[in-house]
Amino acid sequence: MIGLDTNILVRYFAQDDPVQSRKATILIEGHLTEQTPGFISIVALAETIWVLKRAYGLTEKEIAAVLERLLQADTLVVEHEAAVATALIALWEGYGSFADALIGAINAQAGCAQTVTFDRKAVRLPGFQIL
Repeated sequence: MIGLDTNILVRYFAQDDPVQSRKATILIEGHLTEQTPGFISIVALAETIWVLKRAYGLTEKEIAAVLERLLQADTLVVEHEAAVATALIALWEGYGSFADALIGAINAQAGCAQTVTFDRKAVRLPGFQIL
């Protein structure tokens, strides 16, 4: 397995730097295999989504499409894949942000009865409660 850093993922999806984007594309589309997949940690994934949204202005639906591509790729392993899939559903349905949905899904997987928050938008997500 080969770990993928945030900047590799951002260059691949943004295609904004001729040299780095090309290298990232060759790695992801040409060198990774099911036998030697790329590993995306939950931290790298959260950072990537944040950068794509804040720096590149992607909408929630566009972010959801990026996540769907990652989850469907046979040559990528996503840490906490089930939690990411749960967060993806929340994005498609418009319940909240990816980060909030991911926090809630990981907390639920860890056995948390609820996730308390001060964020009034996050309470639209299952398992969240205002403190």
